[in-house]
Amino acid sequence: HESNHELKKFKGDQMVLRDKVFSSFTELTKKHLIPFDAVYRGRSVFPLREDGSIFMSLASFREGLLDFTLKQAFSHATNPDKIFVGAVVQNCFGIEYTCKTGAQVVGKDKQGRDMTKVSDAPPDPNGIADFCGDPEYKKYCDSGQVRAIYVNETESLGPAMGRYYASKLWGGETFYFQADSHLMFAQDWDTKYIAEAKATKNYPKSVLSSYPPGFAGFGGGGSAGPRLCSCQFSPHEVEHHIIRINTGGVPKKDAPRPTQIAFIAAGFFFARAEFLKDVPFDPFLPWCFMGEEIALSMRAWTSGWDIYAPRENLIAHEYRPGRMGLPKFWGSVGRTYGRSGPGFNTVLQIEMIKRLKHLIGYPEVSREAIEQQGNEFVLTEFEHYSMGTERTAEADIPKFLVRQSSSKETNLS
Repeated sequence: HESNHELKKFKGDQMVLRDKVFSSFTELTKKHLIPFDAVYRGRSVFPLREDGSIFMSLASFREGLLDFTLKQAFSHATNPDKIFVGAVVQNCFGIEYTCKTGAQVVGKDKQGRDMTKVSDAPPDPNGIADFCGDPEYKKYCDSGQVRAIYVNETESLGPAMGRYYASKLWGGETFYFQADSHLMFAQDWDTKYIAEAKATKNYPKSVLSSYPPGFAGFGGGGSAGPRLCSCQFSPHEVEHHIIRINTGGVPKKDAPRPTQIAFIAAGFFFARAEFLKDVPFDPFLPWCFMGEEIALSMRAWTSGWDIYAPRENLIAHEYRPGRMGLPKFWGSVGRTYGRSGPGFNTVLQIEMIKRLKHLIGYPEVSREAIEQQGNEFVLTEFEHYSMGTERTAEADIPKFLVRQSSSKETNLS
């Protein structure tokens, strides 16, 4: 927080500011986060309990549905006493400055394009306080089943970092369930996901994952989850040709067991908590919005974990088009450093995404190329958050595709 206040005072060249931000982040991460990771590298922080408990990792950013999501999860669980939550609440608390909306559509220009405006806004709702203040749910907070880290939105570093922090709130629960913080749940979702995981061929080293359906038409679950079996190079310059995951059909609901797939969705996966030991979250992915899914998939695969599509959707996700005008973390990043709009986050992301591209195997982002550019910080502690040792990287289908395909091609399915 203090470092960001100092950096905001810098009014010079944007690239000089970028390098100052990188230097500050790297120094603080090595000082405060890496020592903890080093102590527990290769082992669990807590003994894993074999009691069927589930840890829910929720990284929320200025979220209006966190309270709703928690109530859905607990009220629809078969065993709510076995549900534990680790929430990273990244909010505007209205301290030191006035909160802002996202870019809201306010009309059309002469060419028919949307005109947007960012306006003042009240402090964000505290979903944890609202949930714990409800008499029906207070007991879960009193019993220690809800853990939270509060982060001022000015210190938000994107979803990958939020999920890193959330993983540190795990307390020995049997299963690890990572999801977004705007969800609906089917009845008995907890016992059904556990049963589905145990039905996979590679259990206990199996991961359930899919892109959940939207709220509309969810109807309490029942539809088949899509298979994450295709990918493409992103055509958007801001995403710098990173590989994006796509769906490729749905498994049959009457299939004898879950279907194996290629990729993990960051917005929903369910696995035994040994996953945290084998595939620890990387604290050097700030400002990145895309790329974490392909990296997570490859690291899991090479660590011996197989990925499966659940035969039934048990959660639904509120999908949020830009026209809703909700705040985005890249807008906060720009304001934090005195650079309005999403542009400065893009400047930061373009460099940090090289860490992901190096992991995946993009030829133009070799270690030698990164060092020649003077950007060695991109690979800080890289060896500790890289591929696993149970399978070779050459056996990983996504990496094969990267090596065999030109970056000018789009569809890799």
